[in-house]
Amino acid sequence: MGLSRARGVALIIVVVVAASLGVGSPATASVRREAPSVSLRVSGEQVTVSGRTATVSPRVRIDRRLGSGWVLVARTRAHQHRYATALSLPAGTSATLRVTSDRRSRTFAVRVPAQPSVQPVVQPAAQPTARPLPTLYDDCGARPRKADGTAWSCTFHDEFDGAALDRTKWVPQTAFLTGDATAGFACYVDDPDNISVGGGMLSLTVRKEATSVPCGSPTSTITSPYMAGSISTYHLFSQQYGRFEARVRNTASSVAGLHEAFWLWPDDRVPSTVKWPDAGEIDISETYSVYNTVSIPFLHYSADSGGPQPGVNTAWNCSATRGVWNIYALEWTPTSLTILVNGRTCLTNTSADPAFQKPYIVAFTQALGNAANTMTSSTPVPATMNVDYVRVWR
Repeated sequence: MGLSRARGVALIIVVVVAASLGVGSPATASVRREAPSVSLRVSGEQVTVSGRTATVSPRVRIDRRLGSGWVLVARTRAHQHRYATALSLPAGTSATLRVTSDRRSRTFAVRVPAQPSVQPVVQPAAQPTARPLPTLYDDCGARPRKADGTAWSCTFHDEFDGAALDRTKWVPQTAFLTGDATAGFACYVDDPDNISVGGGMLSLTVRKEATSVPCGSPTSTITSPYMAGSISTYHLFSQQYGRFEARVRNTASSVAGLHEAFWLWPDDRVPSTVKWPDAGEIDISETYSVYNTVSIPFLHYSADSGGPQPGVNTAWNCSATRGVWNIYALEWTPTSLTILVNGRTCLTNTSADPAFQKPYIVAFTQALGNAANTMTSSTPVPATMNVDYVRVWR
């Protein structure tokens, strides 16, 4: 719909159509007040939509009317009842928009005035200025652009807006365990206390029960009172190449013992003639509470024979503070893997190894640590890994 970056400054004409819940009676009026308020500001072709929500930190989405339907153009989250997000509309255009939070909507119309015409100044030696590429949208929201300027296309996403895990997309892990034999293992279990969806996010929790249970399988001889949560898209979704992104928050702690991961694993429906690690694994982000200021990516393949090699199969300088939201992303092509943390590139691998030439599934894990990150009596358990969203493009 021709969205672009801001140029110049212009006045804006705003017409609030109505709260989508209707007006005219005391009952509907009380409901209408729960719809988010709307304030607008324009600078050139950039329109800033802001306002107040009924609850403290709900998700907020903005849709645009196209024909007889609505198309998503932006998502954000309110903070202390306040939200703000920027849209781009070409000069001289009008749009009907709808802002929604807490299942309440407000619809409004906006017109961005045309830029005043001016007499061009001829400068023979000047180079033409390239017009910014428009922002495009699909089911994942705003579409990021590749190095060549083309836009990624959404293939998988979960905003975790429901009240339960979507099992058409995710499979809970129950077959393995995590942790250290001396300090304690945790069993991966399919239990709402360990795997839940609510408040617009996925929560994976490691916790301690009063009694021990078998770990790893029903016939396992290992028992533990610790339980952990992990999910993957096993046999439901896999993809070779593309952009994989998630917004994640872990438990704030500098005490050893907690380990979280956003990672990819080869789809086992594609036969492999080699075993792990040569078969491959892509750890987009591993966070360890003992190293509480970094996210550590790790690419497992034939380079594992040389151990951790910063700049090749891992990186130790990807800044990511625990206890706050961080965005982790992988851009994967036939010739390279690039890992980004909060938009900053921190590892690029150009090995084009065979391990990375096949489809992978997506996984999230809240685990207990081992080795230098082994759990201690001071490890904060229960601890939770939250996932705000995950999006995959091709």
